[in-house]
Amino acid sequence: MKLQDLDTPAALIDMQRMTFNIQRMQQRMRALGVSFRPHAKTSKSIDIAKLQLAVGAKGITVSTLKEAEQFFEAGIKDILYAVGIVESKLWQAARLIEKGCDLKLITDNTDTAAALAAFSTRHGIAFEVWIEIDTDHHRSGVSPESDELLTIGRLLSQGKLRLGGVMTHAGSSYELNTPEALAVLAEQERSLCLRAANRLRAANIACDQVSVGSTPTALSAQSLEGVTEARAGVYVFFDLVMANVGVCKLDDIALSVLTTVIGHQKEKGWAIVDAGWMAMSRDRGTQKQAIDYGYGQICDINGQPLADYQLISANQEHGIISEQSGRHAIDISTR
Repeated sequence: MKLQDLDTPAALIDMQRMTFNIQRMQQRMRALGVSFRPHAKTSKSIDIAKLQLAVGAKGITVSTLKEAEQFFEAGIKDILYAVGIVESKLWQAARLIEKGCDLKLITDNTDTAAALAAFSTRHGIAFEVWIEIDTDHHRSGVSPESDELLTIGRLLSQGKLRLGGVMTHAGSSYELNTPEALAVLAEQERSLCLRAANRLRAANIACDQVSVGSTPTALSAQSLEGVTEARAGVYVFFDLVMANVGVCKLDDIALSVLTTVIGHQKEKGWAIVDAGWMAMSRDRGTQKQAIDYGYGQICDINGQPLADYQLISANQEHGIISEQSGRHAIDISTR
């Protein structure tokens, strides 16, 4: 099927670029001596997850239990649910485990750890839980130096519970844009997560796994000594945020959206397309970065960037392309 024959909007994947991105990351993790657990929320694709595993990944990461269920049904058993578990979701997690899923849960607080211990004792469910560590003050996690870390560790070592390890995500890496700053943060992520693991071990609390990662830090780390696995997600397609961060080039980006010009506002220099935020996302990820791409980089149907055009606004099903140089707007029906 040709691009002109597709209904729009349509998501397009450049298979050659995506495969290169997958191989690049796997080779880097192999060189650093760690296992790699890709985040499947980026693609939400069973076929892509299986390709990542075939290249050498060990397990996957997900962001919802629904994702975990779907990937498990497709035959993928080793799954890290990398969002803090809450008591109301424990039965959903338990059902997956009872079916044979090697599901890992995470928490960063004593309340949830106590709820896990009580649930496990009451129902005989053997949960494996990892402790989320805050290594960059970005979002979630317990401090590696806190007393609470050890309390959580002890709670997760009771009865049928198993403390599987510690994990962290240096999300603030998305705010950086130099190799030097990224390397410093990658080392901070590594050293603080390892510090948490070593404090648990010193307190006679078993802690086998040390898991770190984001796409920028995974591609910037100089050493992952003491780490057992790394995680990353967006690398599979890359995007304009990652191009601004500096860990990929525009021609590494493997995902695009095919859209059609459906109208004009000629006096404003606008072309209206049939791809709004439902197709493009509401997230203006590059808005505070060095280059603001609006809602996306405009390209021709062959994927070549069109420098004079910008997607300046997005409604649910409509996008507005502004022509910046005074030439006529893109013709109706152009893709």
